[in-house]
Amino acid sequence: MTVQSEQSEEAGVPHSDTQHHSPPAVRLRGARLSYGPRTLWDGLDLDIAPGEFLAILGPNGSGKTSLLRVLLGLQPLTAGTVEVAGAPAHRGTSRVGYIPQQRALEATLTLRGSDLVGLGLDGHHWGIGIRQRTERRRRVRQALRAVEATGYAKTPLGLLSGGEQQRLRVAQALVSDPDVLLCDEPLLSLDISHQRRVSRLIAQQARESQAAVLFVTHEINPVLPLVDRVLYLVDGRFRIGTPDEVMNSATLSELYGTDIEVARVGGRLVVAGAESDHGQDHHIHGGEHA
Repeated sequence: MTVQSEQSEEAGVPHSDTQHHSPPAVRLRGARLSYGPRTLWDGLDLDIAPGEFLAILGPNGSGKTSLLRVLLGLQPLTAGTVEVAGAPAHRGTSRVGYIPQQRALEATLTLRGSDLVGLGLDGHHWGIGIRQRTERRRRVRQALRAVEATGYAKTPLGLLSGGEQQRLRVAQALVSDPDVLLCDEPLLSLDISHQRRVSRLIAQQARESQAAVLFVTHEINPVLPLVDRVLYLVDGRFRIGTPDEVMNSATLSELYGTDIEVARVGGRLVVAGAESDHGQDHHIHGGEHA
C-alpha cells in the first residue's frame, strides 16, 4: 500500500520558486524495492531539488539505508526508474557524496585527517599526477576549512573524538563538490551539541553548493530547523511532505496503523506510541519518545 501526502506540486517538489527552475538532483518514478516476498516500498515518485534537505525517517528495516544504496548504484530497483544528477544511478560517481554511519575507529589508526578527506577525491584511483596533486591539496584544504577541521588535519584519526571524525567525513563527502549528498545516520554516537553542529555544517555547505541532501536519521529534532521535507517509511507505506504535514498525530497514526501522539515541547517533537496488547509502547522513530 502506498500513502503519499497531498501536495500542489507534482511528485512532491518543494514550494521554493527558485528550485522549480532547476532539474531535480534526484528523481524516482514508480520505484519499488523488494527482497523476496517482502516489499520495502512501492510506487515511490519523488523529485529532490538542488539545495533541498530531505530527512528520511522510519523504523529499522523500513528501507532507509536501502534507498541510499539504490542512489549509490549499489542496489538495483525491483521496478521503476532512478536518476541521480541527471543520469541513471551508478556506482563510483564523484557527483554523489556519501557520509556513512558513525563508527568508532581504532586508537592506533595512523591515517591523518587530511588523508581521509583526500580519499573523497581519488579513493577509487591508483595514483595521481603531479599537477593533480597541487589541485588535490587545494581542494582538501578548502574542504577542511569549510567544516572547521583545519586544526586537526595532520592528526591521526584514532586520536580524534567522534565529533571531530564526523566533521572529517563531512569534508570527505563534500570535497568533490557533489550534486547529491547522502547521509546515513551521520549523528549516531554524537552528543546533542555535536549532532547540531554536524547537521548545520552539512546543511550550510550543501546549500552553498546547491547539493541536494538526503539525510537518514532516527532523530529529527537535531535537524528539524534545517529540513525542507520528510520522507517517512513504514512497512511498505510512505508519506512525503513538510515536517508539519508528516510529523503529526493523524499522519503517523495512519502510517503505523495505531494511535500515535505527536506533540511539540519547547520547539522539539515528542512522539508517543499507543500501548500494544502486551502493554509495551510501540517503538517508532522520528522524534523524542515518550
